[in-house]
Amino acid sequence: MESVTFDLERGSVREVNQYLHGDAAALKGQQITVTSPNGAHNIAVGVDADVTITIDGHAGYYAGGMNKHASIVIKGSAGTGVAENMMSGKVHVKGFASNGAGASAHGGLLVIDGDAGLRCGISLKGGDIVVGGSVGSFSAFMAQAGRMVICGDAGDALGDSLYEAVLYVKGDVKSLGADAQFEAMSDADFTAVASLLDAAGLKHDPRAFKRIASARTLYHWNADADQEY
Repeated sequence: MESVTFDLERGSVREVNQYLHGDAAALKGQQITVTSPNGAHNIAVGVDADVTITIDGHAGYYAGGMNKHASIVIKGSAGTGVAENMMSGKVHVKGFASNGAGASAHGGLLVIDGDAGLRCGISLKGGDIVVGGSVGSFSAFMAQAGRMVICGDAGDALGDSLYEAVLYVKGDVKSLGADAQFEAMSDADFTAVASLLDAAGLKHDPRAFKRIASARTLYHWNADADQEY
């Protein structure tokens, strides 16, 4: 299996991404390592190949954005928008993630071992997110599809304006957003949480989690509500 290393103290992010945007068939199965990232932005963005990418340190904004097929491991923390608009594959942040982690992800799995900042999973469109720690306020805002597992606590307005995404939280929720509600966990929910935790490499009892989903009162405009929702 071919291994390639890029040192960002000697080269540029542009060189890394140009290589990763090469022929997908030729790249398939390669092991790519990016050393000395030092918080650089846009590392491994728009990858459309079945490769394994290791970012050996902290990444800046939008690491792994628009990912498709690749498995990306960040051995540090990640800035705003990690795995933003991910289509498939996996992005694993070994440290913490800043605001907007997994925003608009259509598919794939985002794993964050530590905490995530504000608006984690905003406008989620079908991807799965597992957070080993806590998430900030307005996480899963307008999440349309997909699942989030939060092993710690959640800030204010969790799940505000949820559509069909489902959230599972082990810790405390400071407050729920508009139209979000707690629901009873089913056997299917326990199975889903167990599967996602296993995929993330995290050990928790699925029966300790609470389910949050949409009450579906915002699906249609109500002219009689007088703007009071």
